[in-house]
Amino acid sequence: MTPADRVVATDSAVELLTKLSELHGGLMIHQSGGCCDGSAPMCYPEGEFRVGSRDVLLGEIALPALLPAVRVWIQGDQYELWKHTQLILDVVPGRGAGFSLEAPEGVRFLARSRVFDEAENTWLDACPPRRGADVT
Repeated sequence: MTPADRVVATDSAVELLTKLSELHGGLMIHQSGGCCDGSAPMCYPEGEFRVGSRDVLLGEIALPALLPAVRVWIQGDQYELWKHTQLILDVVPGRGAGFSLEAPEGVRFLARSRVFDEAENTWLDACPPRRGADVT
């Protein structure tokens, strides 16, 4: 853990990601700046969503046992608006977007946030995140 993680997940989100990973293999999350369903975090099998060169890798969510960590991405322009906040991946009841893997589970991922304090922002400014063009 760093002095300020750009993304964290609630226990409920980790449980759901674990279940989905056991069913589908490695996963990724993408947070876009779209509207309606497009504004929700979307979960895909690793590699099934093409990450853009300007998308930002917020971090990874560790899963238990031998399951691979889940990379969490955000659309580049959306990151510029949210870079002063920590993305908190959560789960709530209700049907989510049809393309996201949790849709059949009767729950949906939800992005919550908290504003970084001055010390966290200073640390984060010194450690810029990687972009899609930098990650293979």
